[in-house]
Amino acid sequence: MNNYFDFTGRVALVTGCSTGLGVQMARALASQGCNIIPIARRMEKLEEVAADIRKEFGVEVLPIRCDITDTETVNATVKQALDHFGHIDILINNAGTGAVAPAEDITDEQFANEMNIDLFGSFKVARAVAKQAMIPAKYGRIINIASMYGLVGNKIAPASPYHAAKGGVVNMTRALASEWGKYGITVNAICPGYFVTPLTKETLDSQWFQDYAKGAIPMERYGNEGELDSATLFLSSQASSYVTGVMLPVDGGYTCM
Repeated sequence: MNNYFDFTGRVALVTGCSTGLGVQMARALASQGCNIIPIARRMEKLEEVAADIRKEFGVEVLPIRCDITDTETVNATVKQALDHFGHIDILINNAGTGAVAPAEDITDEQFANEMNIDLFGSFKVARAVAKQAMIPAKYGRIINIASMYGLVGNKIAPASPYHAAKGGVVNMTRALASEWGKYGITVNAICPGYFVTPLTKETLDSQWFQDYAKGAIPMERYGNEGELDSATLFLSSQASSYVTGVMLPVDGGYTCM
């Protein structure tokens, strides 16, 4: 029997891996034997994540502090990872931010910051990993974490810079898939809906959100920890070798209405 999700010996670089969805996806990969390179700006958080993953799953973990908006730092981070492991098979482009305010009140700085992190930062990491590791190896799995808000607008939480940046991630995914397919690299995007994390739990557990969910989300609830795991594993695996340029919403049906 084929073990489609055996990642023993594989190496995944996961950005935004100090808290939240980044950690959840890193843990999903580690649970199947994948070695992990968690990167983020807060080294103390990365060390905690690394220690937990090592202890629970017994894989090798190399945390690296990295600001994805700084090109030199990104290139050096990828080189450090390659010097250590010799290959990077999977990239989870998860780091991001979110400015919430009415569009008419959004500042230039807020909009520029959103684009610089969510879109340009994701491109910088993908570019570095592809150029240094995946193109030479003629193999790679890149998963950009966009958002259902990269596919649709919304009325509950005005966030025009976030919509613009994540919409950019969606079409950047298509562009990179088109360019890098000839190198054996697949590039796909996951578009999460409302997911519970330490930052969102209070809001998502509130009565007003529960009432909103009943009308806006077919499954009438937010996503729980672990419900991104299977999408991450599939798109990271060798089993998805003919799947590229795809946007996979994991949103309880939000974008189907």
